[in-house]
Amino acid sequence: MTTAQAEPDQTPRLEADDSEYLRALGEHVRDLRVRRGMTRAILARDSGVSLRYLAQLEGGAGNISILRLRQVAQAMAMPLEEIVRVGPEQPAELTLLGQFLARLSAAQLVEAGNLLRGAFEKIGRRQRIALVGLRGAGKTSLGRMLAAQLQVPFIELDKRIEQTAGMPLAEVFALYGQSAYRRYERRALEELLETQDRFVLSTGGSISTEPATFDELLTACFTVWIKASPAEHMARVVAQGDRRPMGDNHEAMQDLERILVGREPMYRKADATVNTSGLDVGQSLAELLKQIAV
Repeated sequence: MTTAQAEPDQTPRLEADDSEYLRALGEHVRDLRVRRGMTRAILARDSGVSLRYLAQLEGGAGNISILRLRQVAQAMAMPLEEIVRVGPEQPAELTLLGQFLARLSAAQLVEAGNLLRGAFEKIGRRQRIALVGLRGAGKTSLGRMLAAQLQVPFIELDKRIEQTAGMPLAEVFALYGQSAYRRYERRALEELLETQDRFVLSTGGSISTEPATFDELLTACFTVWIKASPAEHMARVVAQGDRRPMGDNHEAMQDLERILVGREPMYRKADATVNTSGLDVGQSLAELLKQIAV
């Protein structure tokens, strides 16, 4: 044969199911990013992945390799997350427990979680009070006042993280990214729990996005979700002269609402909730004291 035969087209054609999967994956990635308070530019910088690719991924046009890996998982009748997870194989008991929990309803999962935490909660948990919630809810102001009332130390976890890292938070993020911040956050919390028996703790708003760290907090401390409406969150943060984590993002309010929606299921795992919307500091403190006395 004198002329080469044309190679068959190896580019997979997307089926409707594949397109829907990539769309859902893109939305999920964006929700996870926003929930962590990261702009796309920050994620690109910390991950080394181009802004263009991240935009394509979040827009539902992810790399075709994702679909091929999904096909491998389907052929092995395994969840995709099991394929991509590396490291030692998890204990069979943990696998079976995960499968059992997956069959429970949302209400049953809450009950199961409460039973497990109750069975394994740390001694003195009620003496360690942790305030969770977004920036602008009033955690710092209320935390200081509550600590004074209870005559215990008031601690800001971010300050402990800076001490552990040996540098300001801004430098941690600029030099090492969010993954390093998460490591320092977990280490700072563990050191605090080992050395302090009684305190009021104000946590960073995104601690709920790290399940292992947040579970440690729920198990070791009596947690209170300090809640406010998105509009009040934004107004209070702007009044402080700070629009983090949205920066110059023109969709700041929309992103703030997405953050709150994404984190709310975890915040709801707190032992109590204080809604500060429409309340002054004194009224909020009175409600907080009522909740921790339960």
